[in-house]
Amino acid sequence: MADKKGQMLGCSQPEAGVHHYLYDIGLVFTELCNLLKEAGIETEGLFLKADAGFDSDGFRSLCADRKIEANNAFNPRNGEPSDDSLYFEEQLFKRRNTIERAIAWLDSFKALLIRFETKAIHWVNLHLLAFMVLFIRKINKTLKL
Repeated sequence: MADKKGQMLGCSQPEAGVHHYLYDIGLVFTELCNLLKEAGIETEGLFLKADAGFDSDGFRSLCADRKIEANNAFNPRNGEPSDDSLYFEEQLFKRRNTIERAIAWLDSFKALLIRFETKAIHWVNLHLLAFMVLFIRKINKTLKL
């Protein structure tokens, strides 16, 4: 999860096996929202941009329960959206490339590219270290006189 400027805010725990985006989404989404809450970041009123892999009534209701505005692309395999109350803002969705750029920056860390970590705690800690390094690089640029 990243903010609108591409600063990573958190990640969920890895899941063993091959799963689709919505696998156990209730648990994962709650984990991410609680992580933001612990950091003092209010989730109410946030806009969440997600790709078509997250297009489901369950995910939209999870967002609605937390008063998060879900701006998900519609998955063409699900057919046309039947609910007129579903809203999709194309211009806002185009800004989702910030998360793609943030993930690309994470790929610059060789330890994260090699996915041979056998313990989930190691995987998470390596990602948190990468988040910190990227944040320090960002604030270091702004603090130079």
